[in-house]
Amino acid sequence: MLKFLFDTIFMVKVAYNDAPQPWQLGFQDGGSPSIEGIVELHDQVMFYLVIILLGVGWMLGSTIRKFNSNHNQIVHKYHNHGTLIELIWTITPALVLIAIAFPSFKLLYLLDEVIDPVITVKAIGNQWFWTYEYSDYVNDTGETIEFDSYMIPDTDLEPGQLRLLEVDNRVILPVDTHIRFIVTARDVIHSFAVPSLGLKLDALPGRLNQTSAIINREGVFYGMCSELCGVLHYGMPIVIESVSLESYLLWLSSQNSPPEQHEVIVGSLLGDMSAVKPNFCHYKSFYVQRIICHTENTAMLELADKCDLGSRG
Repeated sequence: MLKFLFDTIFMVKVAYNDAPQPWQLGFQDGGSPSIEGIVELHDQVMFYLVIILLGVGWMLGSTIRKFNSNHNQIVHKYHNHGTLIELIWTITPALVLIAIAFPSFKLLYLLDEVIDPVITVKAIGNQWFWTYEYSDYVNDTGETIEFDSYMIPDTDLEPGQLRLLEVDNRVILPVDTHIRFIVTARDVIHSFAVPSLGLKLDALPGRLNQTSAIINREGVFYGMCSELCGVLHYGMPIVIESVSLESYLLWLSSQNSPPEQHEVIVGSLLGDMSAVKPNFCHYKSFYVQRIICHTENTAMLELADKCDLGSRG
């Protein structure tokens, strides 16, 4: 019942357009500034590549057509070196590479730089599932939000779900929030990749890699482990669900709560904010305070005051 309520609430107005489509040749619909920058750089590079392809193709075709033994009997005659043409075909490619390099360096810097994130999510690769930790949030008992995410077998799929892409536990994140992803692995090398968000980071045992993203719309974003990691490599899908800030905070409040409170907490997602106040106050985190300071919801601001989480001031 709990899973049905969560699916019903979070799947409203969500279209499955952030996953691979049959016969798809282009990028998936972008859901973050990162992938938008990647697509823009791709289009810019393709502009130069098309011009180069047409130019080189025209020269090659002209050479084959004009300089062959049937039309030109001096095809094998030695010619003097042309200094000008050699300078042109040396300097021009260098200028093209410079024109491509500068925007790519800028994008690479923006993708790698992680400045003042609001939320940190740790993704741990295992054979063959993912473990996620929301280590920013610690309640009064010292527990953090942590769960495993397994692929749903074909026999358990419901109508409308995507084969080999659905998981039992999704990563829930708020929109318009700076999120840091820390990626590692417990056994072999994995890779955390969500194409529609522009995320791809190697998960190496004993090492932490990080990247960041800002999800700019609500939706469901699908990814996969993109590093061959064993016989069940295909069984490590990644599903990130972006929700509104208020829904995210309410989801936080439902974690680590007693089972008898689940129905009440899920019901609060429909509007009854008071039902989750006691459990929400467990997460007295600086990060929760920062999230609160970005919301316009009056009820959430009142909740922050009652939990002594601070205010906008």
